[in-house]
Amino acid sequence: MIAGEPHPRPTLLADFILGSQDGLVNVLGILLGLVISVSDVRVIYIAALAALAAESISMGAVAYTSTRARREHYLAEERRELAEMRELPHLEREEVRQIFRTWGFEGPELEQMVARIEAKPKAMLDLMMAFELHLAPVSADQPLQSGLLVLAATVVGSIIPLLPFLASPSTLHSDAIASVILSGAMLFLVGWYEARVNLGSLWKSGIRMLVIGLAAGLGGFLIGLLANARVF
Repeated sequence: MIAGEPHPRPTLLADFILGSQDGLVNVLGILLGLVISVSDVRVIYIAALAALAAESISMGAVAYTSTRARREHYLAEERRELAEMRELPHLEREEVRQIFRTWGFEGPELEQMVARIEAKPKAMLDLMMAFELHLAPVSADQPLQSGLLVLAATVVGSIIPLLPFLASPSTLHSDAIASVILSGAMLFLVGWYEARVNLGSLWKSGIRMLVIGLAAGLGGFLIGLLANARVF
């Protein structure tokens, strides 16, 4: 394959955030909904642990299959581009010319750039994949890596809201308040770390992650409150 094996992906952070935030928010919502609805701590443990297991496996499987689908799509488009480069070189040359025009190349300089890129098939293929089709390469081991990372991050995220209930159980409502505080702190740290990696605003990113996560967790509390008022 002319394009060779793609370089490692820059999406580890996205996988980590996806798994950790989903696991944390999911279990926090379940905990808050149950605390307002039941008084048996064993029910809360069983429900939260069942959600942890199901959500982690589900998220890991989705990350694996979706990443694998992206790789297969990339390879299929790559094969199509290679065929067009062989069979329709004049059309591919014009597409390259259009890309360089958007970068400000004109006249003899433009034609010189087109000739240079056409003389390097791998460079031309990479150019078309990135700037015509807007696709990023996906390495062969990326689907498994993504699946495992999302699974592990979801497990870690799911455990965070449970810690106050497991560490020193007191009253359910006190544990729930501690769970919200701990979860909020972890959500803020995830957003803070994201901004540090991406050179964004640390406080803005942290607060955004905090608000989004707790708002989603609040949904579980409201559902539990509504169920408790109408059913119990």
